[in-house]
Amino acid sequence: MSINSAYAHPEVLVETQWLASHATDAGLRLIEVDVDTTAYAEGHILGAVGWNWQTQLQDPLRRTPATKKQFEGLASEAGITPETTVVLYGDNNNWFAAWAFWQFKYYGHKDVRLLNGGRKKWTAEGRPLDKEIPEIVATRYEALDPDNSVRAYRDQVFEVLTRPEKYSLVDVRSVDEFTGKIIAPSGLSETAQRAGHIPGARNIPWAQTVKDDGSFKPPEALRELYASQGVTPDKETIAYCRIGERSSHSWFVLKYLLGYNNVRNYDGSWTEWGNLIEAPIERTLNFPSAVPAAEVCR
Repeated sequence: MSINSAYAHPEVLVETQWLASHATDAGLRLIEVDVDTTAYAEGHILGAVGWNWQTQLQDPLRRTPATKKQFEGLASEAGITPETTVVLYGDNNNWFAAWAFWQFKYYGHKDVRLLNGGRKKWTAEGRPLDKEIPEIVATRYEALDPDNSVRAYRDQVFEVLTRPEKYSLVDVRSVDEFTGKIIAPSGLSETAQRAGHIPGARNIPWAQTVKDDGSFKPPEALRELYASQGVTPDKETIAYCRIGERSSHSWFVLKYLLGYNNVRNYDGSWTEWGNLIEAPIERTLNFPSAVPAAEVCR
């Protein structure tokens, strides 16, 4: 598969060249994951099943990952068994594919992998896309109970605030989100009431972990990136973003590419923390204490 063997777990990545020859192999299920299935409908890699993050991989009312029963149904419809090799790819950033990878691990699936560079690299190389929806023979997939060692909850984040010597907290959002200049990128529905970041967090945007083609940087560059911010494998690490999808990408880097043993994804992320009453928040920017109503309405 021509993956850099210096990664801690090179087996969790596949390259576009390898996938071009193996996408329809028996025992392998290829899944395109995105916030919705618009791009999938316009064209996808031959044999891929399309998963919609908004309606299938998270509960839109409770804003939590799909339940075990929901996930079992989704995997069953995709013809997956516990022995299936699952290869995920997605939007141009692979955010939602990384979320799906995290969710597969949350429910104990053994062999799940990411396409290095995702859809962005595949299309940049001029590789073909297909509009045919594959015919799938359904299975009866049985997931394991949730593995909470990969997931962080808000109470654990509060503990981080009191024990900074034990934890590293990594905010993978953009600099403008981290500093409090904006609450969230424009046009997004999941947001918070307040801007800023969790006290003590280090801002290491997810985009710093990838090259221009969307594939991951070599391990030595990734190690230097995190070590320069004091994020080292001797501490427990929690990554967060706005809704947990960008942080699942960084969680993947830390846990599987660098081999950090204790890494969690805080999927509640800023949408939860920025709405919590009395939750402490830091801002790098200085904001006026009050804004005239006329300015608010502009």
